[in-house]
Amino acid sequence: MAIPLGQSLRDLLADSGLLTAAQLQQALRECERTGERLQAVVVRLGFAPEEQVLRFLGDRLGLQYVRDVERLLNPEVLLKVPSEFALRHQVLPLQQENGTLVVATADPLNVSALDDLRLLVEGEIRPVLAPAAEISEAIEQFYMERMFRDMAELQVEEPAADDLEVSDLQKMASEALVIKLVNVVLHQAIQDRASDIHIEPFETHTRIRYRVDGVLREASAPPKRLHPAIVSRVKILADLNIAERRLPQDGRIRLRFSGRQIDMRVSIVPTLFGEGVVIRLLDKSAGLLELEDLGMPAAALSQFAAVIRKPHGIILVTGPTGSGKTTTLYAALSRIMSPERKVITIEDPVEYQIPGANQINVRPNIGLTFASGLRHIVRQDPDIIMVGEIRDHETADIAIHAALTGHLVFSTLHTNDSAGALTRLLDMGIEPYLVASSVVAVLAQRLVRLICPECKQPLTLDPEALAELGVEPELRGSFSACRGGGCDRCRSTGYLGRTGVFELLLINEEARSQVLEKASASQIKQCAVASGMRTLLVDAREKVRQGRATVEEVLRVCQRDDV
Repeated sequence: MAIPLGQSLRDLLADSGLLTAAQLQQALRECERTGERLQAVVVRLGFAPEEQVLRFLGDRLGLQYVRDVERLLNPEVLLKVPSEFALRHQVLPLQQENGTLVVATADPLNVSALDDLRLLVEGEIRPVLAPAAEISEAIEQFYMERMFRDMAELQVEEPAADDLEVSDLQKMASEALVIKLVNVVLHQAIQDRASDIHIEPFETHTRIRYRVDGVLREASAPPKRLHPAIVSRVKILADLNIAERRLPQDGRIRLRFSGRQIDMRVSIVPTLFGEGVVIRLLDKSAGLLELEDLGMPAAALSQFAAVIRKPHGIILVTGPTGSGKTTTLYAALSRIMSPERKVITIEDPVEYQIPGANQINVRPNIGLTFASGLRHIVRQDPDIIMVGEIRDHETADIAIHAALTGHLVFSTLHTNDSAGALTRLLDMGIEPYLVASSVVAVLAQRLVRLICPECKQPLTLDPEALAELGVEPELRGSFSACRGGGCDRCRSTGYLGRTGVFELLLINEEARSQVLEKASASQIKQCAVASGMRTLLVDAREKVRQGRATVEEVLRVCQRDDV
């Protein structure tokens, strides 16, 4: 492969004309923050289409660009490269030509991986370039299909779940194919940017699904008889008790993938047809997001950045599970941290490490709850406190009194909108005067999937959809929208990545008066909207108009404004 001596992708892109100098510098900063390779960042940020980047690299490096790798693939050649290596480095063996192994890659400048592959196959290789999504999908499909065929040929009698002994489970979990299968499932989830892996047993089959951008999608699944072995393998990795199959268990798995440290939270629960497994993936090397990266509109961003610099009070972030509340709190803490301020957090669990902050994991089994931990935190002389979630009256009461005694407190609540957080505190039994005098702002948020930039196309909305979005009749003629047509990069979903939609309620004198009068959430929201607050739906609607989100996605996560 004719790689120019001393040339890096940075040098090649600088001379390519594919992106501006400012875009290249932004991509390099993003690489430093996340640990991703430059080529992936350039494509992810939308600076250049993947095909254009790959064709440019092919011209400069003398490599062929191919499409539809499944059509070119010889299944027998897969045996030349172990599944773990193919997954880790995203290289797909296609054919054998005159003793030379033809392999597809989307990262031709990962020279170390290609050199390792030459040593592994003990022969020459010829790289060709192909889209990353095509390679990833083919690796998942063909390697897993081959493993399932090999497993089906083992002819192992399936014992009843209740008859399995610990020694049986240990033996099954130690089988090479089971170890390889679990590794493939974990690595593929990381490669696909999944946030969760679901391994679910049913009467006649096992189902494996990945949650990508907030939506579950099904993956290839193993035979049902292997389910106990797969669960046992996960338990061994998470240091759990493989003999216990009647009670829920929680554990952690830590591994490195392509130089990135990945933490996995494992939850196992007994169900009717076996144990169900959910694995939450946390990329420790991804880095913390800045407030500007969350998708907050400019006006709300300016107001939120100002309110988090207040010396005391409570700032709440609300929304359902998985709406990015913790990410927002981490971004806020990162913005205001300094050597002059002491920051303590109590979380369930600590998801990412914040440099300079003292972080505590709750441990209810030994009595360390949010309430008991918070009671001790206030004696540690903090300036800023973050409570992972306010779940009960005791935690809310301690947090409010901490805010009233000069601390800045961040926390989360599960409510549908910002105004609902105030009435939720009242429902917990907190006195209205305490809520009115301590809460300074409430930020409600949701996550919506972004339209894939590769296959984005204009769309004309029908009157019913415009009405659902709340677009005024006089503006419907000029309201534009887009949708994703589906491509290899987004796996034909039309979506790639997510952004936040936000609703920021600043507690002014009018809102305080309403809290003291125990007004309803809808009344508080009406007054806030009259004062200029943008609701979740209004922010989401603007993202539709900008061509970043679809109507279906917005209506999936945002309720209609009835104020």
